[in-house]
Amino acid sequence: MPRPAGDASSRFNVSFEFFPPKTDEMEATLWESINRLAPLNPDFVSVTYGAGGATRERTHTTVSRIIRETSIRPAAHLTCVAASKAEVDEVARAYWEAGVRHIVALRGDPQTGPGTKYEAQADGYKTSADLVAGLKRVGDFEVTVSAYPEGHPESTSIDADIDVLKAKIDAGATRAMTQFFFDNEIYLRFMDKVRARGITIPVIPGIVPVQSFKQTANFAKSAGASVPQWLADRFEGLDNDPATRRLVAATVAAEQVLDLVDRGICDFHFYTMNRADLVYAICHLLGMRPKTSEQKAA
Repeated sequence: MPRPAGDASSRFNVSFEFFPPKTDEMEATLWESINRLAPLNPDFVSVTYGAGGATRERTHTTVSRIIRETSIRPAAHLTCVAASKAEVDEVARAYWEAGVRHIVALRGDPQTGPGTKYEAQADGYKTSADLVAGLKRVGDFEVTVSAYPEGHPESTSIDADIDVLKAKIDAGATRAMTQFFFDNEIYLRFMDKVRARGITIPVIPGIVPVQSFKQTANFAKSAGASVPQWLADRFEGLDNDPATRRLVAATVAAEQVLDLVDRGICDFHFYTMNRADLVYAICHLLGMRPKTSEQKAA
């Protein structure tokens, strides 16, 4: 089947996820990646958020700089972990005042770590749906939420997960982004169930190019995402061969994305791990090309 070619910017919508840097070196890498990907004119870029003052400040600082120094639209992540409703609302108002109009609303991981029971703060938002409703009271934010094709680690079933997704939409969410996956059939089966429930909002597949197989596999385990044996086989023996590993990673991610394109998917959310090379290559294969400021304005 013919693959996308030429300027396909009008056909595809992409978004990129970054995390706030902890060191000067990480900050330099982050901004190299943002500046590399910005000319592709993404629909938005999101910046992750964790519990605790320092992490919140780093997220706010990164988002504010994106607004000041780039033309791309930022979405700030926000969770209800370890915070009262008043504290979360204060963060949301600060984002609104900084010019942020898009929030990625997540419940957040248990403070006691993956695999432990989540305990909501007594005076905080209890669920992600509660958080979405609270954000909509603070301002007319566009709110994106999460979806889990293989089920949230704490969920009893996919159907229960879809119940939660429906509650978030009823509270005001207008877009969902999925946890990453490697088997496209998992996503497509999930979407069949989502649409059968009457859910019509975009549910964008989350794609993670494998920068490090060991790191990605560990992340997948904690997130409840499966790692197929064929993927492990492709990276076997490449721990000390970064050049070949990058080529294999680009091939794997490109195969996944182009297969989804063949199935009619045109929107993608990339977990960049703050690195641009693999994501940029995939977007190039989709036919996306850098745009000048004049082209963007047109």
